[in-house]
Amino acid sequence: MQYAVIAVYLSCNMPAKQAAAPAGQAVSVNNIAHNHILLALPDSANFVTHINIGKTNPTELLAFASTLKGIPYQDASTDPSFGFDCSGFVAYVFNHFDIAVPRSSVDYTYMHRQIRLSDARPGDLVLFTGTDSTVRVVGHMGIVTAHPGDTIKFIHSTSGKARGVTVTALNGYYAGRYIKTVRVFEKSNK
Repeated sequence: MQYAVIAVYLSCNMPAKQAAAPAGQAVSVNNIAHNHILLALPDSANFVTHINIGKTNPTELLAFASTLKGIPYQDASTDPSFGFDCSGFVAYVFNHFDIAVPRSSVDYTYMHRQIRLSDARPGDLVLFTGTDSTVRVVGHMGIVTAHPGDTIKFIHSTSGKARGVTVTALNGYYAGRYIKTVRVFEKSNK
């Protein structure tokens, strides 16, 4: 899998604005400081369709994600000192384990390994529309925390009532916005 190390500015479903800087340094785009993130590059059809997880497992990924609960929502941010948007949170969590992922939630649209929501397990990605559920385009996402057979729960950064990183049960509001679930970890290795 190829990846690029760049800084990006975007919201969950908008195209990226890029800025370059030496590795390890933050850059400023639109007066917001950004950390470098590992960004998965698209295939020849210009879609990101796969995430290479290496030796990371869902248990350690979710343990790290849980340490970020309470960090506030911040549009277009991947930096915990400012806050996260939904895909910025997901990128930050996966990048912590050197896993390159798309930066924008809409870029997860063409990911392979779509599964039924009822088969979701910890570490899978759940994709939703943006706040306008009539626009059936991915605009929000989270990481599944629940095991099959349990109530579906996911950790995400929300601009809603919680205004930050939180764990949410799949309720009627999110069920109406649901688009798909993507399997990231092929095996349920703990």
